[in-house]
Amino acid sequence: MNPTPTAVASSVNHDPVGGRLIVLGCSRRKTASTEPMPALELYQGGCFPQIRARLGGQPALRARIRILSARHGLVSADAPLRTYDQPINGTNLVSLTALVDQQLARELAAGGVPAELLVVAEPAYLELLGELPASCRLRWIEDPRGWYAASAVLDGWGWP
Repeated sequence: MNPTPTAVASSVNHDPVGGRLIVLGCSRRKTASTEPMPALELYQGGCFPQIRARLGGQPALRARIRILSARHGLVSADAPLRTYDQPINGTNLVSLTALVDQQLARELAAGGVPAELLVVAEPAYLELLGELPASCRLRWIEDPRGWYAASAVLDGWGWP
């Protein structure tokens, strides 16, 4: 994320909820549906079931979940998505990186830089986030099924 870190670096959000953000890499396993559904309900792989069970019913915490989608870029937990099959690859990596840069810039401009960012995603998804502001503490769990490590971070945040 090259153009915006300095523009938003001074607005670090230290709120216990608003100052923290979870970013999950999308999963290949999805609910089969012809109708759009909230992104958090669409994805079935990785630690999505556990995140849904722990945070999905709490609006303030659910609002702090983002998903890196190989088709849609950075989306909120409640973004309406249809079932799709598209991995990150050399064909879409450049355009997807540009899209995520724009989406993340808007996110940081609107809500400030989160003091802490938990990313549960494979390396290709982490790369989509680009260079984050130095004021943001990144906690990266490379294994998308890394629920125990993610749960420990959430416990440390005091999130139920």
